[in-house]
Amino acid sequence: MSTMANTKQPHIFIFPYPAQGHILAILDLAHQLSLSGLPITILVTPKNLPILNSLLSIHPLIQTLVLPFPSHPKLPAGVENVKEVGNTGNMPIINALSKLQDPIIQWFKSHPSPPVAIISDFFLGWTSKLANQLGIPRFAFYGTGAILASVMNNCWQNIKAVRSKAIVEFSDFPGSPSFKEEHLPSLYRRYRESDPDWEFVKDSLIANTFSWGCVVNSFEALEGPYLDYLTRTLGHQRVYGVGPLNLIGTQMVAPNPNPGSNNVLTWLDGCPAGSVLYVCFGSQKLLNREQMEGLANGLERSGIRFVWVVKTGTAQEEAEVIPDGFEDRVSGHGLVIKGWVQQVLILGHRAVGGFLSHCGWNSVLEGMVGGAMVIGWPMEADQFVNARLLVEDLGVAVRVCEGGETVPDSTKLGNEIAQAMSENSPQKGRAKKLRDEAIAAVNNSGSSLRALNGLVKELVQLRS
Repeated sequence: MSTMANTKQPHIFIFPYPAQGHILAILDLAHQLSLSGLPITILVTPKNLPILNSLLSIHPLIQTLVLPFPSHPKLPAGVENVKEVGNTGNMPIINALSKLQDPIIQWFKSHPSPPVAIISDFFLGWTSKLANQLGIPRFAFYGTGAILASVMNNCWQNIKAVRSKAIVEFSDFPGSPSFKEEHLPSLYRRYRESDPDWEFVKDSLIANTFSWGCVVNSFEALEGPYLDYLTRTLGHQRVYGVGPLNLIGTQMVAPNPNPGSNNVLTWLDGCPAGSVLYVCFGSQKLLNREQMEGLANGLERSGIRFVWVVKTGTAQEEAEVIPDGFEDRVSGHGLVIKGWVQQVLILGHRAVGGFLSHCGWNSVLEGMVGGAMVIGWPMEADQFVNARLLVEDLGVAVRVCEGGETVPDSTKLGNEIAQAMSENSPQKGRAKKLRDEAIAAVNNSGSSLRALNGLVKELVQLRS
């Protein structure tokens, strides 16, 4: 994917949010903007700097502004990334990062060619006020889907009305979806009225709706109605669906990959096309012992070939525990990998036909690009909203479990996995079609290429 060449080169300031599900997509966007000839400065704190290594090795002209991570009374000393504390850390992290406003302003004022625009994560909506102080536009970046952006905007703008209902109906949304209150985004559900830190988060999230523009990691064939809905409700045309960014990014990898993970690709080479289920629940959620047993028994009962990635430890020094004897019993048709793997390569392998996932947006897009249908177990954050889009709206997924503490019925789970992975599964066919549409979106005159060109054009017009 490439965009128009530019000679006037306005300087762009990019501010990622330090969470795995947020940062990789905005770095892929930075990659594309740099290919367009735009000078870029990325704000990062010291412990998060290694995440940029792959990008900086490709684009040595991308600059970084490294600022110390501010302290917050509700954050342990040294924490700089959500993965170190889990999703409950979002509120203090958002508040802590707001303390960078004055250092950023000082940097802008001292820079010989200061940026003409800010692109920042939607969790950093307070940067809209920062942009106003600097007299430049701010673009809200959603590494999530347009449906999540729509739900978040609606919830934060109508807190009292939404909280009074057990079932929340969004009647003016495309398809009029409804959600149980407990399935709404976690950040919103944790909001506590009158708490100063939470009031700041609320105001920050609402500020996204007043940003100059909106960049979404999605594409028309996936979320056309929701991209149109955002355009209508935000009241301007500066809504850019530029995804899937993982399809056009730098394929950045973690600093210390698991050396044994490469063996899985060799194992997959010996499996029939579309026969393998890939099982992974992202970087943050840790399954408890009962959940691990239920999942293990379900996989065993399904009789399906699978690759299961389990976590070796978290910030709490814990690890997911495989039931005794399980690996021996499934030897030959099941492979358990402990630690980090090259998920994109696995999902893109011809042998993989399904993805048992928590339905985090990055995982959704990686599965989609690989052409794998999703077997969903949404647990928290945006995952219930994403699952609704995949299952009800698009028909590329089935939901087999839900909830962060739910223990699956292994017999039921095994049957549902076997049925979903069968050759005549309608979801498999739709997933392959959506993969083709994703590829088309970023090529030639595809919708995402047009949107990216439109974004670059808008940024170029902002040059001082």
